[in-house]
Amino acid sequence: MTDTARTIAQLLEAGAENDTAIMAPGGAPLTYGALRRQVRGIVSALNERGIGAADRVAIVLDNGPEMATAFLCIGAGATAAPLNPSYRADEFEFYLTDLRAKLLVVAAGKDSPAIAVAAKLGVPIAHLVAAPERGAGSFELDFPTTLTATEPTTPRLATPDDIALVLHTSGTTSRPKIVPLAQKNVCASAANIRGTLSLTSSDVGLIVMPLFHIHGLIAALLAPLSAGGTVWCTPGFNALKFFAWLSEAKPTWYTAVPTMHQALLLRASKNDEAVAASKLRFIRSSSSSLPPTVLADLERVFRTRVAEAYGMTEAAHQMASNPLPPRARKPGTVGVAAGPEIRVVDEQGRTVAVGARGEIVIKGSNVMAAYENNPDANATAFIDGWFRTGDVGTMDEEGYLSIVGRLKEIINRGGEKISPREVDEIIMEHPAVHQCVTFAVPHEMLGEEVGAAIVLREGHTADEKELRAFAAVKLADFKVPKKIVIVKEIPVGATGKLQRIGLAAKLGLG
Repeated sequence: MTDTARTIAQLLEAGAENDTAIMAPGGAPLTYGALRRQVRGIVSALNERGIGAADRVAIVLDNGPEMATAFLCIGAGATAAPLNPSYRADEFEFYLTDLRAKLLVVAAGKDSPAIAVAAKLGVPIAHLVAAPERGAGSFELDFPTTLTATEPTTPRLATPDDIALVLHTSGTTSRPKIVPLAQKNVCASAANIRGTLSLTSSDVGLIVMPLFHIHGLIAALLAPLSAGGTVWCTPGFNALKFFAWLSEAKPTWYTAVPTMHQALLLRASKNDEAVAASKLRFIRSSSSSLPPTVLADLERVFRTRVAEAYGMTEAAHQMASNPLPPRARKPGTVGVAAGPEIRVVDEQGRTVAVGARGEIVIKGSNVMAAYENNPDANATAFIDGWFRTGDVGTMDEEGYLSIVGRLKEIINRGGEKISPREVDEIIMEHPAVHQCVTFAVPHEMLGEEVGAAIVLREGHTADEKELRAFAAVKLADFKVPKKIVIVKEIPVGATGKLQRIGLAAKLGLG
């Protein structure tokens, strides 16, 4: 079954016909049989309108069972391109254009700035009409009249080398890069995670991660389905509702980012009954560093093991993970290789000594082949066939990996990756701004928060509140700097270049 699955359609063959694949709070179950029929039906409907394996379908839906099944259905026969529903119009215009989207899928009856942007760009819009009475995540697509259906056809399901999923990753010195992940990449990663966590058809996973993010799509959704297990799709993370979901769904596990775990710990004492009755076999953490104290508190409160993992979009998520018993786990590390091969190398690509610092590089069936249409990025992203993560780490004698820092200057705000240059460019549009450098500010809960140092034009005035409001018009909330410092000049390095890394300390922040 699943170990040979190299496409999303094949991966969904893991579940028995009448076993539950998808559930939602207060909803009816969707069986694997019904899910497979829906996949084939949606792929056929897309095919009849000229949309197939090479075509990008942008998905702008809130978290929930329909977002999960829309990704599965679209990804099985076309290329799914999930986008954050909280993006502003300018952001949607960039992503829809850059993706060359052939279709946009939005929820019927729900407004989104993506709709007007798609109309402006001439991208057809299909409305997802939910049918929860048929099972959680059941839906139909209401296509525009401009996409005329042909005669019903046998669905043309994607092949292993077809691109299943495209996501953008941001860089500090260039425009966001498109990461194309083939069917075989996402299926390999799902199998890696399934193996690491020993997932079976008896496991029930609670999805609280956003499903426009690689962590949610692969670890929370595809991995458990590849084991024939059940996933409960919530409307998104909510610390107030989590414990009610814990009681209703009776999950055996969930995966989240550290800030979510920390928020749950703050409320756990008020939900003693739900915590005591929980059936969690383990808890998984990924997307940013989990402080050892938080790991210890999670294990104490929920009386279970925590598995911290290390992932990135280009690797279809998981690269390393602390193992579950009986293997030892080492708090403060991200565990051992859990899918791809991992090395720590010097600038020439040579493996460094045990315990020595170097760049983490990876190679494996879950790793993307290359960034799309970006020869410059690809020229520096690979060394002798190994993908350079841009992270600095060390590996001990037992193969446990520790992350020391990053070469890249991406801001990691609780798992959300933010390109400083993108923020710079928006704020620089303000007429009073002469210079703007965005950088990471240490944050107790999020790991990193967004900060910006600004030099005003001579004779102009602006304060922090005004500049944040200006940025918020074009940037999603999580990208807007929470701390803006107006300075006469921004510190530079020895060569006169502006340096983001270390800027927070130089400015006395954090």
